[in-house]
Amino acid sequence: MTTNIQLDPELPDLYRIIDANLNRLKEGIRVIEDCARYLHNNKEIARELKSLRHLARFDKQESLLSSRDSVNDVLRPTQKSELDRPSLQSMLTANFKRAQEASRVLEEYLKLIKPDESETYKQIRYTLYTIEKTYLLSL
Repeated sequence: MTTNIQLDPELPDLYRIIDANLNRLKEGIRVIEDCARYLHNNKEIARELKSLRHLARFDKQESLLSSRDSVNDVLRPTQKSELDRPSLQSMLTANFKRAQEASRVLEEYLKLIKPDESETYKQIRYTLYTIEKTYLLSL
């Protein structure tokens, strides 16, 4: 299932929120996926994460890219708490939370413009909860 986002051109700030959270979601999943794949050789979890990452797709990237303003992002500078990763498990937990939060944001904002698409992100979030429990308890 591919998520095709059709955005209202009168809501450019909404595009920015969706773009940022799609990136956050995919980046968080990728960090976890690479750990499962390369450090733990866990094919099942890596494959499931890759599948989730591929659900967060859209065909018309131009609208999202034109609203991106990463240079002027007010929270662009690294926060001190982001540097605190005392263990592999803390890094994984941070990225699970990052991806779960991003999928929740997408779920909510898509209800405004494409309600049927929001359910995909709800399912991604709940799948991430399940994978998080399985994966982290196996370490």
